[in-house]
Amino acid sequence: MAGRLMSGTVLVAGASGLVGAASVDAFLAAGWDVVALSRRPPEVASAVPFRHLALDLRDPAACRAAATDLAGITHLVYTALHEKPGLIAGWREQDQMDTNLAMLRNLLDPLAEVAALRHVTLLQGTKAYGVHRHPIRIPARERHPRDDHPNFYWLQEDHLRGLSAGHGFGWTILRPQLVVGPACGVAMNLPPVIGAFAAICRAEGRPFGFPGGLSYVTEAVDVRLVADAALWAATEPRAWGEHFNLTNGEVFEWRDLWPALAGVLGVEPGPDEPVRLGAFLPAKSGVWDDVVRRHHLRPLGLPELLGESHHYADYCFAHGAKRVPPPAFVSTVKIKQAGFCGTWDTEESMRHWLRVLIERRVLPPA
Repeated sequence: MAGRLMSGTVLVAGASGLVGAASVDAFLAAGWDVVALSRRPPEVASAVPFRHLALDLRDPAACRAAATDLAGITHLVYTALHEKPGLIAGWREQDQMDTNLAMLRNLLDPLAEVAALRHVTLLQGTKAYGVHRHPIRIPARERHPRDDHPNFYWLQEDHLRGLSAGHGFGWTILRPQLVVGPACGVAMNLPPVIGAFAAICRAEGRPFGFPGGLSYVTEAVDVRLVADAALWAATEPRAWGEHFNLTNGEVFEWRDLWPALAGVLGVEPGPDEPVRLGAFLPAKSGVWDDVVRRHHLRPLGLPELLGESHHYADYCFAHGAKRVPPPAFVSTVKIKQAGFCGTWDTEESMRHWLRVLIERRVLPPA
């Protein structure tokens, strides 16, 4: 694992997802050869050619057959994820954990046999600290002992460690907090949800009030920063064998952010109006279809637009919470001390991705 390779051929697994598509863009911009693996082609900003491989990671025979054509891969960025309908409940269910482990094994095991892998990047998140189960230490640091709860993160990490030791490649695990970007139809991305909610409010003459619950302070990270960190880790020996938290480098509160989002979306912010978006948005499918027709948008129905992210919005907005959610702040000192110092303005990050969705004709113009 010694030495530093400045570029190579990277396989991005889960390339049509939020972090996957951004990683394709980041590696292409840095001059890498990219193979994008996903069931549907990723939507990326780059005009640089790349290879797309359509593959279902739940199919072990298909993965083993595909590996025979991947002998030139030097790096893997694994961003694939299996989530259940409704999202939140599945985080504690063993079959979902088993599926996520199987997907990684189905790809990585045969790839490690045929390719001269140098490095693998894997994603976790703040659920590594048990944020979905209990209050966490403030700030949560990578050096803290593993939180003892069932989690597919631990299943994947332990398998990755074992395979790395046997095949001699490096690994890095990134733990981003509330990633935002332009991806549609994914499990956890808020800009499409906020944009659809604003469009429906405008169509129905409703105020664009914050739909969540009690006020609290949190953190987020721009997907470009996550992709840049994956690019950095691929060739940075100080990143190998390490975990790194990732945020934009600041905190925010949703109500303070709301007027800026309203300005991009062409709606007037209104008083708080608690709404469970997981139920409200699916019930407005007809209204959304009218918005699509009237503004000549891409023909995406709400399920294609939202994925499971409307349930994630309810979780992030603390809808229905009886008390203020405990703080969930993570330290990003470690990755900065290792040499990666990227930051983003969270308000501008959210505004940027809403503008991108408007430019892509996913959301109506302001």
